[in-house]
Amino acid sequence: MDHIGSTSIPGMAAKPVLDLQVSVADLDAAAAVFDKPLAALGFCRRPYERDHVPAGRDDPPDRWAKRYWNKRSAGERHVNLHCRLAGSPNERLALLFRDWFRAHPPAVPAYARFKGTLAAAVGDLDVYTDVKDPVVDLVVTIAEEWAAATGWYPDGVDR
Repeated sequence: MDHIGSTSIPGMAAKPVLDLQVSVADLDAAAAVFDKPLAALGFCRRPYERDHVPAGRDDPPDRWAKRYWNKRSAGERHVNLHCRLAGSPNERLALLFRDWFRAHPPAVPAYARFKGTLAAAVGDLDVYTDVKDPVVDLVVTIAEEWAAATGWYPDGVDR
């Protein structure tokens, strides 16, 4: 399990939502095991079963599969739980995005400002995500170059 998303990046503007990633060997088996206990904890399984394939990638969309739950209980910390296949490109992307920003603190304010401006202009979360995705694609393009140059590899992930 990894802490991902904006709250995992020091100094990043973020909604008060904790993003967690659980890496598993089988998404359907994980969902079957996780659904009931997570529901008992106040998590709701959401219908989002695939991540955005970044521009310029020709991966089949099923390589970006996931399962997703969120918790929005009043008075408790809101949580997004992303369950992704171990070794999948979307598992790696979430960790690369986080680690690149951690390694490049001067980039954090610019991305945070973009997110804040976008959130103020767009009230619909789906539209917000659709507009943000191409900017994430730009960051990931640069982050991939950084990963190649530095030998970055996600901690705890088998090579």
